[in-house]
Amino acid sequence: MVTGASSGIGEAYARLLASLGYDLIIVARRKDRLESIAKDLQDKYGVLVTVLEGDLCSADDVSAIEEKVRATADLSVLVNNAGFGTLGQFVDVDISKTLDMISVHVTAPTRLIKAALPGMNARREGNIINVASAAPFLPVSGNVNYNGTKSYLIAFSECLQLEVKDAGVRVQALCPGFTRTGFHSVDEFKNVDFSTIPAFMWMPADRVVAQSWRALGKKKVIFIPGFINRIICTFFGGLFRYLASKRPVRPPSQNT
Repeated sequence: MVTGASSGIGEAYARLLASLGYDLIIVARRKDRLESIAKDLQDKYGVLVTVLEGDLCSADDVSAIEEKVRATADLSVLVNNAGFGTLGQFVDVDISKTLDMISVHVTAPTRLIKAALPGMNARREGNIINVASAAPFLPVSGNVNYNGTKSYLIAFSECLQLEVKDAGVRVQALCPGFTRTGFHSVDEFKNVDFSTIPAFMWMPADRVVAQSWRALGKKKVIFIPGFINRIICTFFGGLFRYLASKRPVRPPSQNT
């Protein structure tokens, strides 16, 4: 099962798994796009592809997807990829977008993993990929809830792996940097000029996914694809935190 499979990393993961012979359950809001991908994968690889239209902001839709997970006795791979971003200071971002992001990035993956794990543990085999982000390694303002929810996926994945390692289940938090997908092609980012970001910092989605799958086989739980990204997250992440710790703290106001 791959959520957010209609484009980007989700679609790339669906295509990789189909090429390896996996039957698929692909989930997203855009049913027409899913059906097009399903037909292409079935024609090209001869696998069975089931389409599930669903919005992970909707508790009812998540419940239906949960039931599909529980009813799939041989589910061996779960890719929690669905996600979105917002732009602006936390205080200014619409609260509905903030809560929707928590639903998509935190609540839905947690529920789907909870539904999948009993079967994986019983079969002593399973793979869970939670698509997080490199962003939490680089603490900056203007991305508070995105970094926070993706940080949850990183910590959750790391601790969950400790619980299920003896059951033969592998868990990964995939933490990509700038990836060429439709993620930034939405109205939220229409006034942002991404052409100013150097070309060497971008990775194609299929390369991110190929590296992720190889890293999962090597039991790498927190994985940042791309050597450049790993250097940036390690060096600049530490630098940003150091500089933040040196900023003077204003004394508290006398007003209550």
